[in-house]
Amino acid sequence: MKEFRTILFATDFSESSDYAFQYAFSLAKKFNARLAVVHVINEPVDLRGFYVPHISFDKLEEEIEAGAQKMMEKFCRTHIRDYDNYETFILPGIPYDEIIRQGAELAADLVVMATHGRTGLDHMLFGSTAEKVVRKSPIPVMTIRKP
Repeated sequence: MKEFRTILFATDFSESSDYAFQYAFSLAKKFNARLAVVHVINEPVDLRGFYVPHISFDKLEEEIEAGAQKMMEKFCRTHIRDYDNYETFILPGIPYDEIIRQGAELAADLVVMATHGRTGLDHMLFGSTAEKVVRKSPIPVMTIRKP
């Protein structure tokens, strides 16, 4: 069996991601691998030039990042116990691009992520981050679908 030294787990903090994390965490513990937990903040649409009351675009970005950081801290407190070989990343950008880029930067041996199983119009409108990572990543990808 292949030895995994670094496993990247991509999360959007959904129930599906929580379910998929069990697989990433089990593999990390089994191989004593470094576990990189990554959340990508999808770049918000720049609304400068439009009237948006009460908050500037820069302030909105700061608040989104602060919220993501709090969610990451809660995720780690809840899911990662008795394991210190992990690190977290909150990255702005296009999710599939950042997941692939971070995996390459960390020399990850495996990417683990949930798939939400969108179909039809929903899939056409929103696409699938997991599908794009699978298609474009040079690193093996394990996708987990919550039953």
